[in-house]
Amino acid sequence: MDRALKLKPHCKAFCHAVGKVLGGIDSWESQIGSPLAVVPSEKFHGCTDGLVSLNLAKYGLGLVSSHSFPHLETIFQTMYEYVSKFSDEEFIQGIEPLPSVLPTLSRLRKLHHGSILCGLVTGNIEGIARKKMRACGIFATGCLSPKAADQIWIGDDDASFLGGFGSDFCSGDIEDQSRIYKDRGEQIAIAYRRARSCLKDGQKIVRVVHIGDAPADILATKWCLEENKFNYDSDEHEVVVSCVGVATGKFSASILRECAGNIQRGKWEPVILEQGFSDPAFIESLGITQDVRIE
Repeated sequence: MDRALKLKPHCKAFCHAVGKVLGGIDSWESQIGSPLAVVPSEKFHGCTDGLVSLNLAKYGLGLVSSHSFPHLETIFQTMYEYVSKFSDEEFIQGIEPLPSVLPTLSRLRKLHHGSILCGLVTGNIEGIARKKMRACGIFATGCLSPKAADQIWIGDDDASFLGGFGSDFCSGDIEDQSRIYKDRGEQIAIAYRRARSCLKDGQKIVRVVHIGDAPADILATKWCLEENKFNYDSDEHEVVVSCVGVATGKFSASILRECAGNIQRGKWEPVILEQGFSDPAFIESLGITQDVRIE
């Protein structure tokens, strides 16, 4: 394999775009390769693409976020143009879904057709997320719902789907560490609003389930609940909120369970699964019934 491909194209895209847009530097990615070469790990891991870009500008170019923030849209587009040069096979090097993910998503698609809305919440910009989901086989499962009308990203349109993305929102605040999960929370809320816009007459969302393997995923969902992001305009209908924490990443089930806190039936119903998508209880943990739609 070409040595240049050992650094993931997505990581190199940050350096390429930030260097070009903010520093006037051509091929900065050939010099540092990854934001982690200059950005502290706690300012990278779990951050959205917007926050990573702002931190890279700060630690790599000495630029304050107030200077860099207005250029984010151009940075996102430049990142996307960079990764578009790679084939799906090149782009996906070193990225592979866990063995149980694709079969489980295929099974989910076959359940309650028309009563579930399934989308992706990610800190990635939308164009990169589309390429990633297609390249790793998730898009091909058919589990992801069609995009909402307000999703206007142009590029990889053959792999578009419902969701909330890093290109949809960035607070611009790289000093407050809580923004790592709060920015993700805003993306969950965006995905929820888009899901509502896709409902047919007479339909309502009765349960929102966010699946993640990190404390930030759980904290983001709790923050949305606390900030009233899921309520309808009328008090007559309340959405049950859940987060399924899958302990198949860096964080143990005990850590995820501590973040989730206590269950509040009918309001906050988190579930932590040691085996993640391969757990026999995974589908059941989503709370799927005939009238449930999940995001």
